[in-house]
Amino acid sequence: MPPARAVRRAVTNENDENAATTRLTRAKAAALSQPDAIAGDPPKKAALGVKRATTTTTTAAATQPTRRRAALGDVSNVTKNETIDTKAAPAKGGKLRDAQKPTGITKPSTRTASTRSAASTKTDGAEPKAKRPMPLSGTSGNVPKAKRHMTTKIPKVEDEFVKDDVKIEAIEEEEESTTPKEEEDLDEPLHKTLEQLAAEAKDLDSEDLDDPLMVAEYVHEIFDYMKELEITTLPNAEYMDSQGELEWKMRGILVDWLLEVHTRFRLLPETLFLAVNIIDRFLSTKVVQLDRLQLVGVTAMFIASKYEEVLSPHVQNFRHVADDGFTEQEILSAERFILAALDYDLSYPNPMNFLRRISKADNYDIQTRTLGKYLLEIGCLDHRFIKYPPSHVAAAAMYLARLVLDRGEWDATLATYAGYTEQEIEPVFKLMVDYLHGPVQHDAFFRKYASKKFLKASIVLRQWAKKFAPMYLHDCDRDGSETPQI
Repeated sequence: MPPARAVRRAVTNENDENAATTRLTRAKAAALSQPDAIAGDPPKKAALGVKRATTTTTTAAATQPTRRRAALGDVSNVTKNETIDTKAAPAKGGKLRDAQKPTGITKPSTRTASTRSAASTKTDGAEPKAKRPMPLSGTSGNVPKAKRHMTTKIPKVEDEFVKDDVKIEAIEEEEESTTPKEEEDLDEPLHKTLEQLAAEAKDLDSEDLDDPLMVAEYVHEIFDYMKELEITTLPNAEYMDSQGELEWKMRGILVDWLLEVHTRFRLLPETLFLAVNIIDRFLSTKVVQLDRLQLVGVTAMFIASKYEEVLSPHVQNFRHVADDGFTEQEILSAERFILAALDYDLSYPNPMNFLRRISKADNYDIQTRTLGKYLLEIGCLDHRFIKYPPSHVAAAAMYLARLVLDRGEWDATLATYAGYTEQEIEPVFKLMVDYLHGPVQHDAFFRKYASKKFLKASIVLRQWAKKFAPMYLHDCDRDGSETPQI
């Protein structure tokens, strides 16, 4: 009896296992009444008693095996209180180790060891006790379940936080992955360069290898040389500033009259373009009086016809066209003077050569090329085209002609054979649209291309410009005049 009193004095927990001995008697009575549980209970209690004895050797009350065996027999009371403590522990914010602590420990120094031993012994005997029909043993079987529930519940919360962190990181990665793509898209050029388009273009010259007249072997070298040459033969775009008596409007009137002469003599298109180039280059170097401007024009046409035509008109024909305003000697003297001023350099790369080159990529469409010829001659009449090389004007002419006829996009093959992309063509293209949208300034030029021979190109283009010019000209304030009907 004295050792029992010592144990009772050492117990300080209100849920003491040794305080109620009557519950142990009822539990034993209930266990003895069950024949199925008699064979299974004593070994489990002995195992529990052995482990408790080994783990709780530091306590003063551990020397009484009978009292421990009796105390451990009342497992139902411990599990009820322990279940309450474990449920209350997460509410108070306690740790998982405190929630799993058994209530029968007297000293705080041995909580860890006693907890682990109690947990291990109860989990070992949980499965057989769960088969008992008695209510107290059913609660004892729920102890490890409660602990498992607590141990699995807390990681779930942590997993949720981890999942949220993963989601946030995924969203940030998506934002980071999308932003560089947008930056890459911004860094990338909006339009392809001519070198990139040349890699995608079709080789149409290989189809003409069997035709010696097409000189497919060195056609690229020919046009490369012509593009170099057209820079050297460009006139001064501001030469009218040095002319005292002349104006740009007078030049337009002269070229419009030469167009009429060119049509009457049925000369080649190359003759007209070379004559206009001779006039501009000569006026870029010499100052001419107003009464000699027509002589310069007639002589330039005479020189160009001798250079381009197989059978050029006689000098008398040009004197007659000029309404006998100049003699034949004056025309021949002006011819020598102009050639000397130009240093006898008539190697002008004609825009018709570039137009035919681009027309090859357009399947030699006759209607498109006819409209292109009309647009090329606009470059002769309007002085704003002087600063652009002939290849540039030819590319813009074909681009606008295809746009009017709805022949498709300016693809890589067309850009390669023209030598210009859409962005490079845009300034010349706008000048042509502006000319077409404005009133008719050159009647002879308009009547020439309003005939059926030229597929009424001037009428078609002006009707198109009247409808669609405001879409391409943002600063177009003036209204186009009505198209004359032929």
